[in-house]
Amino acid sequence: MTGLDPAKELGRISALAIECARDLHRHAAEYPEVFPERPFDAGMYHSLGLVGAFGSPWARAEELRAVNRAGLWVFAVDLRVDHVTASRHKVAALVEECLAVAGGEAPRSPLTQVLAGIRDDVGGDRRWRGQLERMLSAMLTEWDWRESKATPTLEEYLLNADSCGSSFVNLSHWLYTGDAWTLANLPQVREAGDEVQRYLRLLNDLATYDREARWGDANALTMGAGRAEVTRRMAQHERTAAGLISALRGTSPRTALYLERQIGFNTGFYGISDYWGEL
Repeated sequence: MTGLDPAKELGRISALAIECARDLHRHAAEYPEVFPERPFDAGMYHSLGLVGAFGSPWARAEELRAVNRAGLWVFAVDLRVDHVTASRHKVAALVEECLAVAGGEAPRSPLTQVLAGIRDDVGGDRRWRGQLERMLSAMLTEWDWRESKATPTLEEYLLNADSCGSSFVNLSHWLYTGDAWTLANLPQVREAGDEVQRYLRLLNDLATYDREARWGDANALTMGAGRAEVTRRMAQHERTAAGLISALRGTSPRTALYLERQIGFNTGFYGISDYWGEL
């Protein structure tokens, strides 16, 4: 941090968030088929700009391009899987197309054109493609659960937490702008990020239950878990994440702070709002 007084620091970070939001809005305007105005309203771009800026307040807007655009793309592919693509065959074909583009093939649709830009930003890293596959496979599993009206246990549900895309976004960020230690120790860093992801998955479920019930989206509560059980698991994952993050602090303090702020920012944010606009 810069040593500014709190109000000035908040003002500086907010200005960074606005720069990020404007970049996202310009980017989305190039692909209206991928980012329709409903549910991609102005609030979504500002929300993503805020989480990026407050997660890495030392960064320039350009350094946050990969994390912001990856986050935006996750929302787009999630919308496509959950609410646009009508059959499992088409969902599986979409997954296959995305993975082919992640592996270096030319994009064949606007959605994968956006993905190709993120791929190029992160250098086509094989670990990034693997994390993308984990995320898309988890989204497909949730599609199957919804169609079959399955009720997985909370443990099974959390094993599928890659569907929310947090770890994919984090890895995109680290590959684009991570320090040397973080890049050399990604297994340890990703372990901490995966634990944060499990916390965020449940936080989202508690905070957005009403909307997700209306939209028919996967949610631990709609699948039978009780609020008390979900809250207990959140506390467990928060404690575990804190221990894993603490181990990073001495060698990569910015990576540790980034992960801490994923928990802190989103906990505060979801107390009032949601990233999605209305369908």
